[in-house]
Amino acid sequence: MPPRILHLHTYFFFPFSIDRQAVMADHAAVWGKHNRWIDGLDEWIAAHAKGDASPLVRELGPWRRSPYTRFDMESPAYQDMVFFHPIVRRVFFDTAGAGTEAKDALLRCYRIPLDSGTRLWFEAEDRKQRAAEVPVTDLRLFLFANGIGILSIGIEAFDLPAPEALWINENLRKVYPSSGRQIREARIPCRMAFALERDGARRTIVEERFDQCDMIGFQPPLAATIRALLYFADYEREEYEPVLDERMVVYTYFTLDPTSVEADFANSEAYQQLLSRFLYVDRWGEGYRYETDFVREQMRRQIYRRWAHQGTYYGFTSYSSVTATIGTHDCDEHLLREGFLIHRMFNTRYYLMALVALFYRATLLEFSERTALVSKQLYLDHEDGRFTKENIRLASDLRAEFLHFANYWHFDELANKDEELEHFQLMCRQYRTQPMKREIEEEIEKLNASLHNYYQFRNTEAVNRLAMLSLMLGFGAVVTGFFGMNFGHEFARWFFEPDPGSLPIHYAALAVVVLLVIGALSFGFYVVWRNWSDYREIFAQAEPPREVASLKRTTASRSRAE
Repeated sequence: MPPRILHLHTYFFFPFSIDRQAVMADHAAVWGKHNRWIDGLDEWIAAHAKGDASPLVRELGPWRRSPYTRFDMESPAYQDMVFFHPIVRRVFFDTAGAGTEAKDALLRCYRIPLDSGTRLWFEAEDRKQRAAEVPVTDLRLFLFANGIGILSIGIEAFDLPAPEALWINENLRKVYPSSGRQIREARIPCRMAFALERDGARRTIVEERFDQCDMIGFQPPLAATIRALLYFADYEREEYEPVLDERMVVYTYFTLDPTSVEADFANSEAYQQLLSRFLYVDRWGEGYRYETDFVREQMRRQIYRRWAHQGTYYGFTSYSSVTATIGTHDCDEHLLREGFLIHRMFNTRYYLMALVALFYRATLLEFSERTALVSKQLYLDHEDGRFTKENIRLASDLRAEFLHFANYWHFDELANKDEELEHFQLMCRQYRTQPMKREIEEEIEKLNASLHNYYQFRNTEAVNRLAMLSLMLGFGAVVTGFFGMNFGHEFARWFFEPDPGSLPIHYAALAVVVLLVIGALSFGFYVVWRNWSDYREIFAQAEPPREVASLKRTTASRSRAE
């Protein structure tokens, strides 16, 4: 008989990338008032909370800014922040009050509050008539100054069989089908929905059946459940895109009912098998889902076992994070009446660490895409024989933003305590944060080196042109200067005060000097004319910064936006 789950608490993380250039072009009325992208976010989101933007907004209200505002010892802000290094508190916490300003942070945290009289249900069903419905207990949205966003959907369920808990995690994370076969074979729900329960009545407010799934440019058909929560950005106009694949990242906690398992279950192979099913977000089955030795070797690297002797495990993959324990009880001197320690850590500091690690991965994937697109622009310029100023600026901006990420956002350690540090290192190892960062850093430096070589070549050409121009003008100056010498006697009679006998020599010398002057000046004007684009930048006054066109938006979406 499958074990029962006393408490299942899962957050589904949906990382996405906002095309800042596309959004700022589409919403010039908002960003015309602000110098920085981050400063216009509140107004942008508020502008879409009016009218019929989304049925979810009409029923639940829009996203509302939710910074930390209380900092006393019993406040969530205090308890969340004290475990991190001081600089991490400045960077990754959206705060207002107690000597801080909400605008200081380069991220924004938003919530859609769920009041006590309203219950939001997350529903799913597949072609084999399997279904689940779980209450949504938390809706949060994190937007960062570099255009990365993370949508967090929290659900909780109590006292349910393990197969149902596994089905919930595996199916509710899907955001679009990878093929029609997935729907027909019931590997993805054929229906996903948000239903609102109020005053004892329930009705569906957002529904996705995947009846029609077409690519939007290079983007997949995103589920209506996600698009309803990201109502402020237009997916059809490619204002944002998913960073990962068809699955959200699963960050989950489960507590096993000790009465539903044998006494020594914490040390049993059955527990490891169940743990593997949650860790790899698989459905229920006997044994391991994959080859036994392979799974054991993978789990050896992906499972944190500091508290394994008490039946508590932490596991991490590139698409999931699992906290597993047996029963609820006092943990050493941490009393249960103060809240179950393991769940409290899952819901606070480890939640924040999971967001930071995912932000790193999403940002690095975004840099990979932008590096490729900027390289493409420079490659096309190279084929044309000249790098344009706009594309050189793109490369410069890319390097500057990567330096900002590496120097401001990125930390090898968030906290000093061993357990938190080891957790974070395991997360980043599964996300390949360090190898990706090194690889992108090398690519951007090579891109910068190629531009440096290009400018060196252009400078050499300019110096050679200047040398040739100086030679010609100098030769003319020498000749004309020679005739300007105050020589007398026969020289003066031939060139300056000719008589009838020396008049032909006088006119011939005059013609030669005129031709030399005209030739030198003509050559100088020709050189400037042929390379006017170089000299124009020298003489022109500083131009106002021009809007940079979106690198990602396809022609069709660009036409719709216009």
